[in-house]
Amino acid sequence: MSSPQPIAVVGVSGYTGFELAKLLLRHPAGSAAAFFMRETQGAHCLSELFPQLRGTNRAPLRQLSIENILATGAGIAFLATPHEVSAELAPRLLEAGLKVIDLSGAFRFRDATVFQSWYKLPAPHAAWLDAAVYGLPEFYSSEFASAQLIANPGCYATSVILAVRPLVQAGLLDSRSAVIADCKSGATGAGKELRRDLHFSELDGNFKAYNLFSHRHTPEIVEQTGLAESQLTFTTHLLPIARGILSTIYLTLAEPQTSESIEALYRKTYAGRPMVRIWKAGALPEIQHVANTNFADIGFSLDASGRRLVIVSCLDNLGKGAAGQAVQNFNHLLKIEENTGLV
Repeated sequence: MSSPQPIAVVGVSGYTGFELAKLLLRHPAGSAAAFFMRETQGAHCLSELFPQLRGTNRAPLRQLSIENILATGAGIAFLATPHEVSAELAPRLLEAGLKVIDLSGAFRFRDATVFQSWYKLPAPHAAWLDAAVYGLPEFYSSEFASAQLIANPGCYATSVILAVRPLVQAGLLDSRSAVIADCKSGATGAGKELRRDLHFSELDGNFKAYNLFSHRHTPEIVEQTGLAESQLTFTTHLLPIARGILSTIYLTLAEPQTSESIEALYRKTYAGRPMVRIWKAGALPEIQHVANTNFADIGFSLDASGRRLVIVSCLDNLGKGAAGQAVQNFNHLLKIEENTGLV
């Protein structure tokens, strides 16, 4: 690559932000990255706060302010920040001429009332909602060239959308039947906040459901798949592992299909998309196949009637579900191979 334009990375204290920092520091454009936190604890380099990065001398850490970001001359900013922080920072950076890749949920919906209803927060800057591009490159990369704001998808949402959307678009689903997305995630998906239910003694040897009928990724799945909300049953569970998502999705097809036709549909949909791997009919992916990668693996099994279909969709919630996907989107903005720095 030619000498890269400076990049601003805001928020590296959480699991997603730290994963993003690690990916960018091995990326060809990573030498141009500067990192910003509200509390730097007097540190001037990320390695002073994160021993894992010792030996990395190109990770400058600065106090978060709009002025400090602009002083770097950055052309692109990543926001690995809470929803309300992104809603405040993104418009100011956009108005200053930067492009923004936001990893929060603040700009994922065109309708501000959807965000307000599901996130229980004030609506983001309305003028930018219509301008935001949903950051699922397998479906929207053609819109990235003119985008100023990319709204990175949620982790569960990515897993379910990649599995279900091709079937909906092909008109294969029985509209009268329910779609059940039964999803399980590692504990990093719940964030780094100190909470009793995330203590080791609560997670170890345990497995539980949470946020039934209220998970914030529900409206993303509905909007991006075209399913009716009443048609979707979306359940989320917390696994006693650090990272990874496995979504088992149960649905009924309108007309009998063959395993060959379903596999062909997935392969056609994701042809040339290096981050989505389609398994042969009857073979099912596991979390261990995608952990610490940016791959999304999709497998399925079709019953003898040709109408009952079970899909298993796996990804790493910090990789393809968050930081890795953000870097994938960043690569599109740079007009380089989308898997750069990810494989």
